[in-house]
Amino acid sequence: MKGFDPTAALATPVRPGGKGAEPVAAAVSPKDVRKLGRFTHLGLGAGLEAYVDSGLDSVRDALASDRIGVNLGVGLGGLPEIVAMHETWRLGGFRKISPFFIFQAAPNILAGQLAILLNCRGPNMSIASACATSGHALGESARAIQRGDADVILAGGAEAVITPVAVGAFAQMKALSTRNDAPEKASRPFDRDRDGFVVGEGAVVFVLEEMDQARRRGARVYAELLGYGATADAHHLSSLAPEAEGSRRSMRIALADAGIRPEEVGYVSAHATSTPGGDGEEAAAIRAVFAANGDSLHVSAVKSMTGHLLGAAGALGALAAVLAIHKGIIAPTINLDNLDPECAATGLNFTAKTAVEKRVGVALANSFGFGGTNASLVLCRA
Repeated sequence: MKGFDPTAALATPVRPGGKGAEPVAAAVSPKDVRKLGRFTHLGLGAGLEAYVDSGLDSVRDALASDRIGVNLGVGLGGLPEIVAMHETWRLGGFRKISPFFIFQAAPNILAGQLAILLNCRGPNMSIASACATSGHALGESARAIQRGDADVILAGGAEAVITPVAVGAFAQMKALSTRNDAPEKASRPFDRDRDGFVVGEGAVVFVLEEMDQARRRGARVYAELLGYGATADAHHLSSLAPEAEGSRRSMRIALADAGIRPEEVGYVSAHATSTPGGDGEEAAAIRAVFAANGDSLHVSAVKSMTGHLLGAAGALGALAAVLAIHKGIIAPTINLDNLDPECAATGLNFTAKTAVEKRVGVALANSFGFGGTNASLVLCRA
């Protein structure tokens, strides 16, 4: 996210502490910028944007702050800050280490700082499950609301690890695209010539709220999070299980949790990262789950346009599903010039190159991560 300024002033300050409290004018104050890592800057910006859009501030005096929680995950945390501080220590010794270093690097500081910023005194946590992180954050937050642990939870994820160490490590794993001469065409999920993913960074935060409360206060509801599935492959640290068995189960569990039949789903926001192996296996898994309506189902991969946001990828995929429901527009899979024969054999429509206008009543979003962890979310029109 080039040019992002966490200190940029809000057009209208908010007062999450109530009418008599000091207003919040920006995600981060200028004096606090160096205390926090970049992933926290991004997450706070997205969290504050979500809070403003939700309209919660106008009814905060009627909401108990201990019923508002935060669940924001991150995959690798403050890796750039860790690398930079190691160099500082190497050159100058431990006395040169910033007293704020732990705050810059620790994954849960994002959730904690957003809670401070917005006076959220309910459940506060940070899930770390690789590239399924924010998918799990959304699903587990919905479950917490269903259990009665909170009425509102700000949920999602953030990531900012574009640094030589992270990029070099992924390159050594042979996970990255080497299409360096045309980087805008490097991320090409489902394409025959895909050769790896492109590292992205960013943050996505949702306001999840108990439906009756949202309706009572006249909130704008984009979609309903109706089902959640979480599974483990228990097979390999970086490769999907044979026939993507764990991914199939996560989708089926999410559909069962939602009480939705596969043929009711109009769109799948795929995890598809543009890696040679994973995309074809996920496509086959989607076709197996949606055998009854595979010919009419739309599938697309938002990572073709954004790169891979790692810990924030699940929430970004869910956002694509939510917007498909809310706006009736399915995001495309760009750079899909030559459909992989393995993917073509599924008969699925991968929404190549151009967005499609389509009324979507129900959508499913996938996110899978290293370690064999899977999350699937079912979202529907409210």
